[in-house]
Amino acid sequence: MEHIKLLKEVFYMNNDYRYRHELKYDINYSTYLTLRSRLRQIMYPDEHAASDGKYLIRSIYFDNYRDKALQEKLCGNSKHEKFRIRWYNDDLSFIRLEKKQKINGLCIKIDADWSETELKCFIDGDYSWMLTHPCPLTQELYVKMKTDQLVPRVIVSYLRESFIYDAGNIRITFDTDIRSTPYSVSFISKSVMDIGVTNEPGHVILEIKYDEFLPDIISCMIQLDNCRQIAYSKYSVSRSFG
Repeated sequence: MEHIKLLKEVFYMNNDYRYRHELKYDINYSTYLTLRSRLRQIMYPDEHAASDGKYLIRSIYFDNYRDKALQEKLCGNSKHEKFRIRWYNDDLSFIRLEKKQKINGLCIKIDADWSETELKCFIDGDYSWMLTHPCPLTQELYVKMKTDQLVPRVIVSYLRESFIYDAGNIRITFDTDIRSTPYSVSFISKSVMDIGVTNEPGHVILEIKYDEFLPDIISCMIQLDNCRQIAYSKYSVSRSFG
């Protein structure tokens, strides 16, 4: 266990990352159409999106047997973190392990690229390669699986439409059709059988992410009377279904 102790010390000593602001809003479909029309005038869409401007995101979220990550979110803790494995459009040629950490309302996302072979090894229960992975985040997950008993808990899926503005490193996203399914090792070999997490038609989650500042031109565009800021977590909502 000495190697685990040393790795944990490295993780806590080398956390020099830039935190970002992240605002979330629950909006209806009419508001979404209005905002999208405005943003298209000055922002450009994500280059990886399909012809309709959207792409599919799937994420495997981790938690322990005490649901530590879930309880920290539900209790509104000022500091919490989540691990997830993410891929896009059901294409396993691009896979990322991510750790999302929030401290006093500011967020940071740290990631590591995984290969399809590495993901399949992980699903098969072979974790030995993680300890010598070139990215420290993969090593950190290995440590926390051993010490904090983190395990995959749920797969969250949704469609995202994303707009980018370079000044302030701004990304504005619209997430729809949020779905959940309990984690299963068979998901990689067959279609994911998931269920919607909301009964509201036209339900859209608006997210606004930026570094130090939000330019006035963007701020003015998103000022709508029926935009209600929320503390929304796709993981928390999805866990209510399993």
